[in-house]
Amino acid sequence: MPHTIDSKTSFQSDWRQLLEGLYQERPLHPFSSGEEIMMHPREIWVVCRGVVQLSTFHPCGDEVSLGLISPSMPFGLPLTLIDPYQAIALSDVDLMRLTMVEVEQSATLSQGLFKHLSRRLQQTEALLASVNHRRVEDRLRQFLLLLRDEIGQPESTGSRISVRLTHQHLANAIGSTRVTVTRALGQLQEEGWLTIGRDRHIVIAN
Repeated sequence: MPHTIDSKTSFQSDWRQLLEGLYQERPLHPFSSGEEIMMHPREIWVVCRGVVQLSTFHPCGDEVSLGLISPSMPFGLPLTLIDPYQAIALSDVDLMRLTMVEVEQSATLSQGLFKHLSRRLQQTEALLASVNHRRVEDRLRQFLLLLRDEIGQPESTGSRISVRLTHQHLANAIGSTRVTVTRALGQLQEEGWLTIGRDRHIVIAN
């Protein structure tokens, strides 16, 4: 097991160094929280700072969350078959644009993107598993645990979800309604499982 941990740490360090080298050669593209991110058929975005939400829409107009993209992870039209496919900045973000030609011509870029696409696959499977719980409270609890593992920030009282999520964001993610999620959040608060700070960020108790 130590070898596996060392290999993972080494890969992450190499990937960060590669991205930092690319930062110096090209501009980063900033987007403000709530802003839609335009995507092009032969380009991939890589998150350098912040969190991006991916979603689609049912024909009836209901929005469905497809996952959260955290730093170093890629997203873009070449990586999906979903249509429509929307990307929204959940916080202020900085993104780096890569063309598919660059990726196809660089073994290092291809390997790095593959590793982080594997993270996205694991996140997607965990999200699907959480949606299959019958009770909304259980679905919400599993989704928040997934967020804690992806974007949680340790605090003295627990783990703070690093982006502010509305009740509608949570409802879209777990296939429920805003009213039902509000009720479920209240129940989890009563249990002491989570708190909501003055900045409206969720903190999952230790």
